[in-house]
Amino acid sequence: MSRFVLITPDVDFDSRLRQAVAGGLQGGVQTFFTSLLPADPHDLFASLDQEHPEVLVLGPDVPLDEALRFATVLNVGFPELTVVVAAEPDPEFLLHAMRAGIRDIVAPNSDAAQLRVLLERASQSFTHRYRAAVPQQAPETTKGLVIGVFSPKGGVGKTTVATNIAIGLGKVAPMSVVIVDLDLQFGDVASGLYLNPEHTVTDAVTPAASQDSLVLKAFLTVHPGSIYALCAPPTPVDADEITPEQISRLLEQLSEQFQYVVVDTAPGLPEIGLAAMEKCTDVVWVSGMDIPSVRGLRAGLDILRQLDVLPETRHVVLNMADAKNGLTVQDLESTIGAPVDVSIPRSRAVSLSTNRGIPILQEPVRDPATKSLNQLVERFNPAWRAKSQRKLHRRVVV
Repeated sequence: MSRFVLITPDVDFDSRLRQAVAGGLQGGVQTFFTSLLPADPHDLFASLDQEHPEVLVLGPDVPLDEALRFATVLNVGFPELTVVVAAEPDPEFLLHAMRAGIRDIVAPNSDAAQLRVLLERASQSFTHRYRAAVPQQAPETTKGLVIGVFSPKGGVGKTTVATNIAIGLGKVAPMSVVIVDLDLQFGDVASGLYLNPEHTVTDAVTPAASQDSLVLKAFLTVHPGSIYALCAPPTPVDADEITPEQISRLLEQLSEQFQYVVVDTAPGLPEIGLAAMEKCTDVVWVSGMDIPSVRGLRAGLDILRQLDVLPETRHVVLNMADAKNGLTVQDLESTIGAPVDVSIPRSRAVSLSTNRGIPILQEPVRDPATKSLNQLVERFNPAWRAKSQRKLHRRVVV
Protein backbone atom coordinates (compact mmCIF):
# COMPACT_ATOMS: atom_id res chain seq x y z
CA MET A 1 0.00 0.00 0.00
CA SER A 2 1.37 3.43 -0.96
CA ARG A 3 0.60 5.91 1.78
CA PHE A 4 2.79 8.50 0.08
CA VAL A 5 2.53 9.78 -3.48
CA LEU A 6 5.35 11.83 -5.01
CA ILE A 7 5.26 13.85 -8.22
CA THR A 8 8.68 15.03 -9.41
CA PRO A 9 11.20 14.38 -12.17
CA ASP A 10 13.98 14.54 -9.54
CA VAL A 11 15.32 10.99 -9.09
CA ASP A 12 17.62 11.97 -6.20
CA PHE A 13 14.73 13.49 -4.21
CA ASP A 14 12.73 10.33 -4.81
CA SER A 15 15.60 8.25 -3.44
CA ARG A 16 15.86 10.35 -0.27
CA LEU A 17 12.10 10.20 0.26
CA ARG A 18 12.12 6.41 -0.04
CA GLN A 19 14.99 6.21 2.45
CA ALA A 20 12.91 8.31 4.85
CA VAL A 21 9.95 5.95 4.58
CA ALA A 22 12.14 2.86 4.88
CA GLY A 23 13.67 4.34 8.04
CA GLY A 24 10.63 3.57 10.16
CA LEU A 25 7.36 4.57 8.47
CA GLN A 26 4.72 2.10 7.41
CA GLY A 27 3.48 1.92 3.83
CA GLY A 28 5.21 2.67 0.55
CA VAL A 29 5.84 5.40 -2.00
CA GLN A 30 4.36 5.68 -5.48
CA THR A 31 6.24 8.13 -7.68
CA PHE A 32 5.26 9.84 -10.92
CA PHE A 33 8.43 11.07 -12.59
CA THR A 34 7.02 14.18 -14.23
CA SER A 35 6.78 17.91 -13.61
CA LEU A 36 3.27 18.09 -15.09
CA LEU A 37 0.23 18.02 -12.83
CA PRO A 38 -3.15 16.77 -14.08
CA ALA A 39 -5.95 19.25 -14.56
CA ASP A 40 -8.33 17.04 -12.59
CA PRO A 41 -7.31 15.26 -9.35
CA HIS A 42 -9.44 12.29 -10.36
CA ASP A 43 -7.01 11.66 -13.21
CA LEU A 44 -4.25 11.30 -10.63
CA PHE A 45 -6.26 9.02 -8.35
CA ALA A 46 -7.18 6.80 -11.28
CA SER A 47 -3.46 6.09 -11.76
CA LEU A 48 -2.79 5.15 -8.14
CA ASP A 49 -2.43 1.63 -6.76
CA GLN A 50 -4.91 2.46 -3.98
CA GLU A 51 -7.97 4.59 -3.43
CA HIS A 52 -6.93 6.90 -0.59
CA PRO A 53 -3.29 7.95 -0.18
CA GLU A 54 -2.44 9.99 2.90
CA VAL A 55 0.28 12.38 1.74
CA LEU A 56 0.91 13.94 -1.67
CA VAL A 57 4.39 15.43 -2.11
CA LEU A 58 4.91 17.85 -4.99
CA GLY A 59 8.65 17.60 -5.37
CA PRO A 60 11.40 19.69 -6.97
CA ASP A 61 10.89 21.00 -10.52
CA VAL A 62 7.10 20.99 -10.24
CA PRO A 63 6.11 24.60 -11.16
CA LEU A 64 5.02 26.41 -8.01
CA ASP A 65 2.06 28.14 -9.65
CA GLU A 66 0.79 24.74 -10.80
CA ALA A 67 1.38 23.33 -7.31
CA LEU A 68 -0.75 26.12 -5.81
CA ARG A 69 -3.54 25.51 -8.35
CA PHE A 70 -3.57 21.78 -7.79
CA ALA A 71 -3.47 22.12 -4.00
CA THR A 72 -6.43 24.52 -4.07
CA VAL A 73 -8.51 22.02 -6.02
CA LEU A 74 -7.50 19.16 -3.72
CA ASN A 75 -8.30 21.20 -0.61
CA VAL A 76 -11.90 21.53 -1.79
CA GLY A 77 -12.50 18.01 -3.08
CA PHE A 78 -10.20 15.98 -0.81
CA PRO A 79 -9.65 18.04 2.36
CA GLU A 80 -8.26 15.10 4.35
CA LEU A 81 -5.32 14.62 1.95
CA THR A 82 -2.10 16.23 3.19
CA VAL A 83 -0.26 18.16 0.47
CA VAL A 84 3.43 18.95 0.91
CA VAL A 85 5.53 21.03 -1.51
CA ALA A 86 9.30 20.98 -1.95
CA ALA A 87 10.31 24.62 -2.26
CA GLU A 88 12.54 27.24 -0.72
CA PRO A 89 10.83 29.02 2.20
CA ASP A 90 10.02 32.28 0.42
CA PRO A 91 7.66 34.38 2.65
CA GLU A 92 5.39 35.36 -0.25
CA PHE A 93 5.03 31.75 -1.41
CA LEU A 94 4.35 30.60 2.17
CA LEU A 95 1.35 32.91 2.33
CA HIS A 96 -0.04 31.63 -0.97
CA ALA A 97 0.64 28.04 0.09
CA MET A 98 -1.30 28.50 3.33
CA ARG A 99 -4.28 29.90 1.44
CA ALA A 100 -4.15 27.00 -1.03
CA GLY A 101 -4.34 24.42 1.77
CA ILE A 102 -0.73 23.21 1.50
CA ARG A 103 0.12 21.72 4.90
CA ASP A 104 3.91 21.92 4.88
CA ILE A 105 6.94 23.14 2.93
CA VAL A 106 10.16 21.16 2.74
CA ALA A 107 13.54 22.29 1.43
CA PRO A 108 14.40 20.44 -1.82
CA ASN A 109 17.81 19.43 -0.41
CA SER A 110 16.44 17.94 2.84
CA ASP A 111 18.08 14.70 3.90
CA ALA A 112 16.27 11.44 4.68
CA ALA A 113 16.03 12.13 8.43
CA GLN A 114 14.42 15.54 7.86
CA LEU A 115 12.02 14.07 5.32
CA ARG A 116 11.06 11.27 7.72
CA VAL A 117 10.04 13.80 10.38
CA LEU A 118 8.02 15.76 7.83
CA LEU A 119 6.25 12.67 6.48
CA GLU A 120 5.33 11.46 9.94
CA ARG A 121 3.95 14.89 10.79
CA ALA A 122 2.02 14.92 7.52
CA SER A 123 0.57 11.46 8.23
CA GLN A 124 -0.54 12.60 11.67
CA SER A 125 -2.25 15.58 10.06
CA PHE A 126 -4.05 13.26 7.64
CA THR A 127 -5.21 11.02 10.49
CA HIS A 128 -6.69 13.92 12.46
CA ARG A 129 -8.56 15.34 9.46
CA TYR A 130 -9.70 11.92 8.23
CA ARG A 131 -11.17 11.07 11.63
CA ALA A 132 -12.95 14.42 11.67
CA ALA A 133 -14.39 13.84 8.21
CA VAL A 134 -15.34 10.15 8.56
CA PRO A 135 -17.58 8.96 11.43
CA GLN A 136 -15.63 6.62 13.69
CA GLN A 137 -16.95 3.69 15.69
CA ALA A 138 -15.75 3.72 19.31
CA PRO A 139 -12.08 4.45 18.60
CA GLU A 140 -9.64 2.69 20.88
CA THR A 141 -7.28 4.89 22.85
CA THR A 142 -4.18 2.80 23.37
CA LYS A 143 -1.38 4.62 25.13
CA GLY A 144 2.26 3.69 25.05
CA LEU A 145 4.44 2.65 27.95
CA VAL A 146 5.95 5.50 29.96
CA ILE A 147 9.23 4.20 31.41
CA GLY A 148 10.71 6.40 34.09
CA VAL A 149 14.37 5.93 35.08
CA PHE A 150 14.97 7.07 38.66
CA SER A 151 17.69 7.07 41.30
CA PRO A 152 17.78 8.82 44.67
CA LYS A 153 21.53 9.33 44.24
CA GLY A 154 23.50 10.81 41.36
CA GLY A 155 26.51 9.22 39.72
CA VAL A 156 25.03 5.73 39.31
CA GLY A 157 24.78 5.80 35.50
CA LYS A 158 21.08 6.61 35.31
CA THR A 159 21.32 8.55 32.04
CA THR A 160 23.48 5.82 30.50
CA VAL A 161 20.79 3.27 31.37
CA ALA A 162 18.00 5.52 30.06
CA THR A 163 19.67 6.25 26.72
CA ASN A 164 20.45 2.58 26.16
CA ILE A 165 16.86 1.62 26.95
CA ALA A 166 15.69 4.11 24.33
CA ILE A 167 18.18 2.92 21.71
CA GLY A 168 17.32 -0.71 22.41
CA LEU A 169 13.59 -0.02 22.09
CA GLY A 170 14.30 1.86 18.86
CA LYS A 171 15.29 -1.49 17.37
CA VAL A 172 12.03 -3.05 18.59
CA ALA A 173 9.82 -0.17 17.42
CA PRO A 174 11.67 2.21 15.04
CA MET A 175 10.52 5.84 15.22
CA SER A 176 7.98 4.90 17.92
CA VAL A 177 10.27 5.79 20.83
CA VAL A 178 10.98 9.15 22.44
CA ILE A 179 13.36 9.85 25.32
CA VAL A 180 12.64 12.88 27.50
CA ASP A 181 15.29 14.51 29.68
CA LEU A 182 13.59 15.72 32.86
CA ASP A 183 16.82 16.50 34.66
CA LEU A 184 15.91 20.02 33.64
CA GLN A 185 18.84 21.82 35.22
CA PHE A 186 21.77 19.52 34.44
CA GLY A 187 20.46 16.89 32.04
CA ASP A 188 22.91 14.86 29.96
CA VAL A 189 20.69 13.12 27.41
CA ALA A 190 21.89 15.47 24.66
CA SER A 191 25.54 14.66 25.32
CA GLY A 192 24.75 10.99 25.92
CA LEU A 193 23.25 10.80 22.44
CA TYR A 194 25.69 13.26 20.82
CA LEU A 195 22.90 15.67 19.90
CA ASN A 196 22.81 19.43 19.50
CA PRO A 197 19.05 19.99 19.67
CA GLU A 198 17.41 23.04 18.19
CA HIS A 199 14.44 22.70 20.56
CA THR A 200 14.13 21.49 24.17
CA VAL A 201 11.57 20.74 26.87
CA THR A 202 11.05 24.49 27.24
CA ASP A 203 9.51 24.61 23.75
CA ALA A 204 7.52 21.41 24.28
CA VAL A 205 5.54 22.78 27.24
CA THR A 206 4.45 26.02 25.56
CA PRO A 207 0.68 26.51 25.12
CA ALA A 208 0.92 25.89 21.36
CA ALA A 209 2.62 22.52 21.87
CA SER A 210 0.42 21.45 24.77
CA GLN A 211 -2.69 22.03 22.68
CA ASP A 212 -1.48 20.45 19.44
CA SER A 213 0.57 17.24 19.32
CA LEU A 214 1.68 18.05 15.77
CA VAL A 215 3.36 21.20 17.08
CA LEU A 216 4.87 19.17 19.91
CA LYS A 217 6.40 16.62 17.54
CA ALA A 218 8.00 19.44 15.57
CA PHE A 219 10.09 20.19 18.68
CA LEU A 220 11.53 16.67 18.92
CA THR A 221 15.05 15.87 17.71
CA VAL A 222 15.59 12.85 15.46
CA HIS A 223 18.41 10.51 16.47
CA PRO A 224 20.15 8.09 14.06
CA GLY A 225 19.08 5.20 16.32
CA SER A 226 15.50 5.53 14.96
CA ILE A 227 14.27 7.36 18.05
CA TYR A 228 13.25 10.88 18.98
CA ALA A 229 14.73 12.92 21.81
CA LEU A 230 13.43 15.84 23.84
CA CYS A 231 16.42 17.27 25.64
CA ALA A 232 16.76 19.45 28.73
CA PRO A 233 17.01 23.25 28.46
CA PRO A 234 20.50 24.59 27.70
CA THR A 235 20.74 26.58 30.95
CA PRO A 236 19.44 25.85 34.47
CA VAL A 237 17.61 29.20 34.54
CA ASP A 238 15.26 28.04 31.77
CA ALA A 239 14.13 25.13 33.95
CA ASP A 240 12.71 27.40 36.64
CA GLU A 241 9.66 28.27 34.54
CA ILE A 242 8.59 24.66 33.93
CA THR A 243 5.88 23.34 36.27
CA PRO A 244 4.92 19.80 37.30
CA GLU A 245 1.54 20.30 35.66
CA GLN A 246 3.21 21.05 32.33
CA ILE A 247 5.32 17.90 32.63
CA SER A 248 2.22 15.80 33.35
CA ARG A 249 0.53 17.16 30.25
CA LEU A 250 3.69 16.62 28.16
CA LEU A 251 4.00 12.95 29.11
CA GLU A 252 0.29 12.42 28.54
CA GLN A 253 0.62 13.78 25.00
CA LEU A 254 3.72 11.76 24.19
CA SER A 255 2.16 8.52 25.47
CA GLU A 256 -0.66 9.05 22.98
CA GLN A 257 1.80 9.48 20.10
CA PHE A 258 4.53 6.94 20.86
CA GLN A 259 4.71 3.28 21.75
CA TYR A 260 7.47 3.98 24.26
CA VAL A 261 8.26 7.13 26.24
CA VAL A 262 11.54 6.84 28.17
CA VAL A 263 11.97 9.46 30.90
CA ASP A 264 15.37 10.29 32.38
CA THR A 265 14.89 12.14 35.67
CA ALA A 266 16.98 14.20 38.05
CA PRO A 267 18.59 12.49 41.07
CA GLY A 268 16.41 12.47 44.16
CA LEU A 269 12.66 13.01 44.20
CA PRO A 270 11.98 16.61 43.09
CA GLU A 271 8.45 17.80 42.26
CA ILE A 272 9.05 17.35 38.53
CA GLY A 273 10.16 13.76 39.14
CA LEU A 274 7.12 12.94 41.27
CA ALA A 275 4.81 14.41 38.62
CA ALA A 276 6.53 12.23 36.03
CA MET A 277 6.28 9.14 38.21
CA GLU A 278 2.52 9.52 38.45
CA LYS A 279 2.36 9.19 34.65
CA CYS A 280 4.74 6.22 34.45
CA THR A 281 3.55 2.71 33.66
CA ASP A 282 7.02 1.37 34.56
CA VAL A 283 9.74 2.63 36.87
CA VAL A 284 13.37 1.58 36.52
CA TRP A 285 15.30 2.05 39.77
CA VAL A 286 19.04 2.35 39.23
CA SER A 287 21.47 1.73 42.08
CA GLY A 288 25.21 1.53 42.24
CA MET A 289 26.93 -1.22 44.21
CA ASP A 290 27.85 0.97 47.15
CA ILE A 291 26.29 1.59 50.55
CA PRO A 292 25.20 5.25 49.96
CA SER A 293 23.36 4.28 46.74
CA VAL A 294 21.65 1.29 48.34
CA ARG A 295 20.57 3.20 51.43
CA GLY A 296 19.34 6.08 49.29
CA LEU A 297 17.25 3.69 47.22
CA ARG A 298 15.75 2.10 50.32
CA ALA A 299 14.83 5.51 51.76
CA GLY A 300 13.34 6.64 48.44
CA LEU A 301 11.22 3.52 48.09
CA ASP A 302 9.97 3.85 51.67
CA ILE A 303 8.87 7.44 51.07
CA LEU A 304 7.10 6.57 47.82
CA ARG A 305 5.29 3.65 49.44
CA GLN A 306 4.01 6.05 52.09
CA LEU A 307 2.90 8.50 49.41
CA ASP A 308 1.31 5.63 47.44
CA VAL A 309 2.69 6.84 44.10
CA LEU A 310 4.73 3.77 43.14
CA PRO A 311 3.66 2.30 39.77
CA GLU A 312 2.75 -1.38 39.86
CA THR A 313 5.52 -2.40 37.46
CA ARG A 314 9.03 -1.71 38.68
CA HIS A 315 12.46 -2.90 37.62
CA VAL A 316 15.45 -2.71 39.97
CA VAL A 317 18.76 -2.38 38.11
CA LEU A 318 22.12 -2.85 39.77
CA ASN A 319 24.55 -0.84 37.68
CA MET A 320 28.35 -1.09 37.65
CA ALA A 321 28.12 -4.36 39.58
CA ASP A 322 31.40 -5.72 40.86
CA ALA A 323 31.66 -8.83 43.04
CA LYS A 324 35.02 -7.65 44.40
CA ASN A 325 33.80 -4.55 46.21
CA GLY A 326 32.56 -6.32 49.34
CA LEU A 327 28.81 -6.26 48.65
CA THR A 328 26.60 -8.92 47.09
CA VAL A 329 23.26 -8.85 45.32
CA GLN A 330 21.73 -10.47 48.38
CA ASP A 331 23.01 -7.61 50.54
CA LEU A 332 21.32 -5.10 48.27
CA GLU A 333 18.06 -7.05 48.11
CA SER A 334 17.81 -7.45 51.87
CA THR A 335 18.47 -3.73 52.36
CA ILE A 336 15.90 -2.40 49.89
CA GLY A 337 13.36 -5.16 50.49
CA ALA A 338 12.99 -5.99 46.80
CA PRO A 339 14.71 -8.32 44.32
CA VAL A 340 17.25 -7.09 41.78
CA ASP A 341 15.91 -7.69 38.27
CA VAL A 342 18.93 -6.84 36.11
CA SER A 343 22.59 -6.62 37.04
CA ILE A 344 24.86 -4.65 34.70
CA PRO A 345 28.56 -5.42 35.29
CA ARG A 346 31.16 -2.68 35.47
CA SER A 347 32.45 -2.19 31.93
CA ARG A 348 35.11 -0.07 30.24
CA ALA A 349 33.15 -0.40 26.99
CA VAL A 350 30.14 1.33 28.57
CA SER A 351 32.34 4.15 29.90
CA LEU A 352 33.89 4.61 26.48
CA SER A 353 30.50 4.65 24.74
CA THR A 354 29.21 7.24 27.21
CA ASN A 355 32.18 9.51 26.59
CA ARG A 356 31.70 9.17 22.82
CA GLY A 357 27.99 9.97 23.02
CA ILE A 358 27.13 6.67 21.32
CA PRO A 359 25.15 4.27 23.56
CA ILE A 360 26.68 0.81 23.64
CA LEU A 361 23.47 -0.74 22.27
CA GLN A 362 23.70 1.48 19.19
CA GLU A 363 26.68 -0.48 17.87
CA PRO A 364 27.40 -4.23 17.74
CA VAL A 365 29.71 -4.33 20.76
CA ARG A 366 30.42 -7.69 22.41
CA ASP A 367 30.51 -7.03 26.12
CA PRO A 368 28.81 -8.53 29.20
CA ALA A 369 27.13 -5.17 29.85
CA THR A 370 25.50 -5.33 26.43
CA LYS A 371 23.82 -8.61 27.32
CA SER A 372 22.48 -7.18 30.57
CA LEU A 373 21.18 -4.01 28.91
CA ASN A 374 19.42 -6.09 26.26
CA GLN A 375 17.80 -8.10 29.04
CA LEU A 376 16.51 -4.85 30.51
CA VAL A 377 15.16 -3.67 27.15
CA GLU A 378 13.46 -7.03 26.62
CA ARG A 379 11.37 -6.45 29.74
CA PHE A 380 9.42 -3.81 27.82
CA ASN A 381 8.79 -6.01 24.78
CA PRO A 382 5.04 -6.86 24.72
CA ALA A 383 5.77 -10.48 23.78
CA TRP A 384 8.11 -10.93 26.75
CA ARG A 385 5.71 -9.24 29.14
CA ALA A 386 2.84 -11.46 28.02
CA LYS A 387 4.88 -14.60 28.73
CA SER A 388 6.52 -13.37 31.92
CA GLN A 389 3.77 -11.71 33.94
CA ARG A 390 4.31 -14.08 36.84
CA LYS A 391 8.10 -13.94 36.60
CA LEU A 392 8.62 -10.20 36.34
CA HIS A 393 11.00 -10.19 39.29
CA ARG A 394 13.64 -12.87 39.66
CA ARG A 395 16.93 -13.02 41.48
CA VAL A 396 20.11 -12.26 39.57
CA VAL A 397 23.72 -13.03 40.38
CA VAL A 398 26.86 -10.99 39.85
